[in-house]
Amino acid sequence: MDGGLQPFSVLLEGRVLAGLMPMHVAIAADGSIRSAGPTLKKILPDRQLEGCAFFDRFEIRRPAALGSVGDLIRTAGRRLHLNPRGQVQDGLRGVAVPVMEPGVGSAGVLVNLTFGVGIIEGVRRHRLSDADFVASDLTMELLYLVEAKSAVMQELRDLNLRLDDAKTAAEAQAVTDPLTGLSNRRGADLRLSGHSASRIGFGLMHMDLDFFKEVNDSFGHAAGDHVLQMVAKVLRAHTRTEDCSARVGGDEFIVILPGMTEGPSLLALAERIIAEISRPILFNGVECLVSVSIGIAVHRGNSPPDLEHLHHIADQALYSAKHAGRRRAHLARQE
Repeated sequence: MDGGLQPFSVLLEGRVLAGLMPMHVAIAADGSIRSAGPTLKKILPDRQLEGCAFFDRFEIRRPAALGSVGDLIRTAGRRLHLNPRGQVQDGLRGVAVPVMEPGVGSAGVLVNLTFGVGIIEGVRRHRLSDADFVASDLTMELLYLVEAKSAVMQELRDLNLRLDDAKTAAEAQAVTDPLTGLSNRRGADLRLSGHSASRIGFGLMHMDLDFFKEVNDSFGHAAGDHVLQMVAKVLRAHTRTEDCSARVGGDEFIVILPGMTEGPSLLALAERIIAEISRPILFNGVECLVSVSIGIAVHRGNSPPDLEHLHHIADQALYSAKHAGRRRAHLARQE
């Protein structure tokens, strides 16, 4: 037999074709479909193929004007572009091979199909797996590459998430006081700079604990740390989400209160904080007695604040509260 043509009886052996060409269509000389591969049947589950006319089930888009088995034989070896009729989303590619039988002559055509460039979408849409393709098919290599790429991309996404989480944690740690969980001086400075840029009016409280040294000297640094943590708890309880409470020194705290620029409201808040911190703080069965003095400065937001000068005003107000007997708040008078 010339040209590598094989007997139809051999090529149409079901297990041979199913194993080698799971998306084949074997077409008899009269144009009827004699057999179809299992993968092709899987993507066309609602269609009868065997015994039906090939051109009733498939539309050849390129080359144009193909409508018979003879046409397919004349285009043997050329790439075919075709669709299952009524199923435009499945653009298939194929190659037709004439089949001869001894003593009979032309027995039809064998068309081997593939998804071509639409393989990924085809596999996804029809839920195909490696079992639906021949192991030697280049489609398998492509699927393995896609799977490997997906795995690598997922790993990169996971790594980026871990890096983002680590970056966020590091940034939070850089502006957080580890003992109290409040902001540290850097965090407070960043918040003040933000308010300065947006010209938001705010109140600034500078606090210093009274008699804290006595607690450390009498009961040890563990007791002092406990007192600082309880002070932080009081500040969190008496401030809003948008406020910033920060520990800026050993027993020094500041509170930034955006939008609070009225003296009476600031003094009332300060008095509540003073009353709460002045309560005895229990540590290992002993009472730790401290109080707090507070200096208050106000920036009304009508111009960019001089932050260094504002800190100085709050410090002076704190000194006045200390000088007046401690356990009190002083509101700085300022232009």
